[in-house]
Amino acid sequence: MVMYRPPFESGSFLLEVTRGCSHNRCSFCSMYRDVPFEVLPEDEVVRQLRARTALRPRTRRVFLENGDPFTLSAVRLLRIAELVRKYLPVVNTIAMYASVKNVATKTDAELRALAEAGIDDLNIGIETGYDPALAHMNKGYTAAEARRQLLRLNAAGIHWGANIILGIAGEGFGRQNAHATVELLNATQPNLIFTGTIHTEPDCPLHAEMQSGAFVEPTLGEYLDEEEDLLSDLNMDDCLLFGLHPSNIVLLEGRLNKDREKLLAKLRATREEYADELGMRPLRGAEGMVGF
Repeated sequence: MVMYRPPFESGSFLLEVTRGCSHNRCSFCSMYRDVPFEVLPEDEVVRQLRARTALRPRTRRVFLENGDPFTLSAVRLLRIAELVRKYLPVVNTIAMYASVKNVATKTDAELRALAEAGIDDLNIGIETGYDPALAHMNKGYTAAEARRQLLRLNAAGIHWGANIILGIAGEGFGRQNAHATVELLNATQPNLIFTGTIHTEPDCPLHAEMQSGAFVEPTLGEYLDEEEDLLSDLNMDDCLLFGLHPSNIVLLEGRLNKDREKLLAKLRATREEYADELGMRPLRGAEGMVGF
């Protein structure tokens, strides 16, 4: 089975503890569409850890797989952390994909215990703070619920990164989407923002909507407007902007707020360079890769 991970986890040991995604209903996503959700037995987790010990006993970072291992109970996650420490004693961080809904199933005390066990740097598919887009994409929560749960992570001492999808509100709604997403992120202060643009594969519901015209993708100019609004209004204490996914119109990386003007300058330079093409929609390749 294919295992997905964020690009910035390329050096981590990928430890499979679940298969599939416990939600698996997001309209834009096809990664686990045909994969039933499954919790791997402990002996399979131990087998992987023993194999890693033989190869890389000094491993310092583990990324749990697959779609949202934070759906597991706190008891089970604490047991996995115990096993990781047993076989890889110098590990300092156990990261994973998570969702707002996963956080809601944990008590405050459980979240603190998970943080103390080294569980940190959750990668969360927030996607947007715009409620109409959250509902359309079938995320299963509102922006207000996301805010509540993300603030609970902060209080427990668990760092997290936000996956944000530009264009997720469709043509004509980029500025509203940017404004609502800024409100959510400024209130909750992630330590990383990972951006991409909306793109689909044939086996997800949004693809059919895009093919029929029920959902219209923004133009290149609208994407640039939305991202400029987002970056202009974000107010981060210290946050990595990781905008290197191939689906992005402009590849950006820097720290907010420190590098804001440099990032905005690159967006504006792209707007000038491609002024004659801003009314077009992106041409897409593998992983949503953009071509002008």
